Amino acid sequence: MPKHSKVTQREQSNEHVTESVADLLAHEEPVDYKRSVLNVSSETHSKDKEVEEDSDSEDRPAWNSKLQYILAQIGYSVGLGNVWRFPYLCQKNGGGAYMIPYLVLLIIIGIPLFFLELAVGQRIRRGSIGVWNYVCPRLGGIGFASCVVCFFVGLYYNVIIGWSIFYFFKSFQYPLPWSECPIVKNGSMAVVEAECDKSSATTYFWYRETLNISNSIAEGGGLNWRMTLCLLCAWSMVGLAMIKGIQSSGKVMYFSSLFPYVVLVCFLVRGLLLRGAIDGILHMLTPKVEKMLDPQVWREAATQVFFALGLGFGGVIAFSSYNKQDNNCHFDAALVSFINFFTSVLATLVVFAVLGFKANVMNEKCVVENAEKILEYLNLRILSHDLIPPHVNFSHLTTKDYSEMYNVIRTVKEDHFQELRLDACVLEDELNKAVQGTGLAFIAFTEAMTHFPASPFWSVMFFLMLINLGLGSMIGTMEGIITPISDTFKVRKEIFTVSCCVCAFLLGLIFVQRSGNYFVSMFDDYSATLPLTIVVILENIAVAWVYGTKKFMQELTEMLGFCPYRYYFYAWKYISPICMAMLLSASLIQLGISPPGYNAWIKEMVSEQCFELHSWALAMLISLIILAVFPVPMVFILRQFHLISDGSNTLSVSYKKGQMMKDISNLEDNDETRFILSKMSSEAPSPMPTHRSYLGPESISPMEMSGISSGRYGSNYLIATSPESEL
Repeated sequence: MPKHSKVTQREQSNEHVTESVADLLAHEEPVDYKRSVLNVSSETHSKDKEVEEDSDSEDRPAWNSKLQYILAQIGYSVGLGNVWRFPYLCQKNGGGAYMIPYLVLLIIIGIPLFFLELAVGQRIRRGSIGVWNYVCPRLGGIGFASCVVCFFVGLYYNVIIGWSIFYFFKSFQYPLPWSECPIVKNGSMAVVEAECDKSSATTYFWYRETLNISNSIAEGGGLNWRMTLCLLCAWSMVGLAMIKGIQSSGKVMYFSSLFPYVVLVCFLVRGLLLRGAIDGILHMLTPKVEKMLDPQVWREAATQVFFALGLGFGGVIAFSSYNKQDNNCHFDAALVSFINFFTSVLATLVVFAVLGFKANVMNEKCVVENAEKILEYLNLRILSHDLIPPHVNFSHLTTKDYSEMYNVIRTVKEDHFQELRLDACVLEDELNKAVQGTGLAFIAFTEAMTHFPASPFWSVMFFLMLINLGLGSMIGTMEGIITPISDTFKVRKEIFTVSCCVCAFLLGLIFVQRSGNYFVSMFDDYSATLPLTIVVILENIAVAWVYGTKKFMQELTEMLGFCPYRYYFYAWKYISPICMAMLLSASLIQLGISPPGYNAWIKEMVSEQCFELHSWALAMLISLIILAVFPVPMVFILRQFHLISDGSNTLSVSYKKGQMMKDISNLEDNDETRFILSKMSSEAPSPMPTHRSYLGPESISPMEMSGISSGRYGSNYLIATSPESEL
């Protein structure tokens, strides 16, 4: 120790020492560990290490602008679920009343957890693997689990983009190929295809022309070559969009994120001009308040919030890791969350305006068909002309006139009414026919568009919108794989991106065989729900309980320049974990009550039938779930018994003297000497600029480095014995 240092002077005098450790450190000059005698590593190697770490920090790509980043997060979070899942849930769970539990849960669990992922990604500047290795090495398996789930979702999600590509190219013809049933020759006669005649033109085109679907999941039926080509096209688009990382995908986002809003607004304006659109919108907005008391409604709202924001996939963390350290991610979390909600409401208005028009068209068709039956019964004298109200005109029959005539006939012919096979033709019944997913996009919506003027134009716009929505989500999903893997294992991003796309295309061939649609449904319903819920719970626990909510809030204050609302402290520590645990329990209970199954299209019956999964399919499903969560316990066990490194050796901690002062403020008196003696040897290089990084309680703190011969930085930072260490 220097001869004239304060500690030496006090040792040589009898003066009572009253100065605190903080005061001592406040007058100490910063020690350059590179030139310190305590550094026993070679100077050349240290300089090389410093250059390597500095370049690692500086070479990380960054967004060209804040707008590009926001569009990327919006494009990732706003996906196909906003268009075909949210409207269905809204219709099923009480119309406008459903939006109340959705908004409540968005504020309680959605925004806090979204903010949490944005914050850790931006602070640590790594993908999901590096982030969770750093926050808590023993829970580092969270990042690997996120990658596995992203891969599963990407496999089938791109198949949906492939279907949209097929419909997109089929839309460039008039009339649309799904507007009429095909005519087949039966000998010398031309008849309508029986399967199409008994269902509908759009249903037939979807199941037979597009999928050529088999009768069950067990009947593979070989590859559908047209869907195989569309899947290849979809993966080629994803690969080209991501080949240069965010430098290429960021530019794609300008179009893929904004174009869907242009289409939705155009559809809304066009839809409002259609006959019956107001009926559909009023049906959506009419609240059924009693539905809010149903726990199932809250469970489905929580699940939708959870998946709408893309929590747990790692894409949010990956995108945020390319931000500057001082970016206001708190504002970003609220902005993206409410834009997501606004998009869901906008899409719901569009869907119900179009479905209102379709319901009116189908209701009028029902009235015409049943009026013809009544005329036939009148001619055959099965019904008396006295039953027909005098003001009814069959040539201009309205739904109101038909309803009045129907009620009279049902009252008079009560005993034999069933034999007449007359339908009520109630508009409300048509509006209550709930459709979601592929049934909404490829059957109900396509059927409605056949009645639009200039229908091919609207069909092209609609499916181009679906392609862009899917592409934005796929880019975020693949970033959840590519960014953490390339950060952790230092692979070339271009080569790894191409390899991922080729591998995913080959594995995705299972989804383009004739039974492929059943596998898509199985993956969509079960492969991601439970694993992602577990992943997000563990993320929340790792930050709030293992790392510490108080320390995390302090980190955020240093990073953002202001302290986030105190609400987040309680949300992360108590509210969100409890809500997510309840969601996980409800999902498990629901899975126990309703065993996994699928809806199969039976050609002979011309209808859908629900079947339970075969034993091999159920085993495959269980294997997918286990495989997705397996990295979490595996990494925990390996690191608990020190079988592998803690995964944080590529991430180091940067401390300033002022920040170290905060860390020692809560030290016990008997720890002060140990802290002083370990201070100089604990300073080490860091790729992190300016701010202090996360240091979970399970990892080695800077205050404990001096007593360890080989710390997280490796053997090049051994601590030499000094005179002070023998005191």
